Amino acid sequence: MRDFLSGLLRDAWRAVRAWSWGRRLAVIAALACFCAITLWAEVPGLSTLRQWAEHTGAWFPVLFWFLYVGITQFPIPRTLLTLASGVLFGPWWGVALALSATTASAVVSLLLVRGLLGEWIRPRLRHPAVAGLSERLAQRGWLAVGSLRLIAGIPFSVLNYAAALSPVPALPFALATAVGSAPGTLAVVLLGDSLTGTPNSSLIAVMVCLAAVGVAGLVADRRLPVRAGGG
Repeated sequence: MRDFLSGLLRDAWRAVRAWSWGRRLAVIAALACFCAITLWAEVPGLSTLRQWAEHTGAWFPVLFWFLYVGITQFPIPRTLLTLASGVLFGPWWGVALALSATTASAVVSLLLVRGLLGEWIRPRLRHPAVAGLSERLAQRGWLAVGSLRLIAGIPFSVLNYAAALSPVPALPFALATAVGSAPGTLAVVLLGDSLTGTPNSSLIAVMVCLAAVGVAGLVADRRLPVRAGGG
């Protein structure tokens, strides 16, 4: 899996090297500004960030939702964004925002790859690190999507790309993503909420229960018969 992701990064680097000097300088300037702001700006505490988010109005959750969907189109772990959902919006709104954005992001990736990037990503999914994943999706379809979302070993974006080249329809894919991503999303959002100082004594119990759900899903996926067509 590491080799597969490294290959994607190498392709991206080659694309960047083909940029004009003007585009390179613009990106370097933007990165320099970001680093300067990060280093010299005063970083508020997490509880202060929560209070700020609560007073920004309805536009901020909407903006955060779209940023979540956009950023997770790339092979970037979504854990930090999910954690930020708990920090900024608390447990209930945090779970709603993170889980709906996760599902929307997965569907957008599915449609983009199928419509625009299929020929580019197809040969990369023959890499030994993900060949078994592609075969499993082709055999089990949405059931494999749901069970694989329950485990942290499969990167979110890689599973989206592989599913896009499988026969699984978009609606079952979306539902399986929502159900399979719910346990991990809930756990990370609750963790983010607890970092603001909000007492949450049930966090450990919830994580244990979610781990049990994940194991049960994997066992069910392994024992149920394989259906041809993967729908």
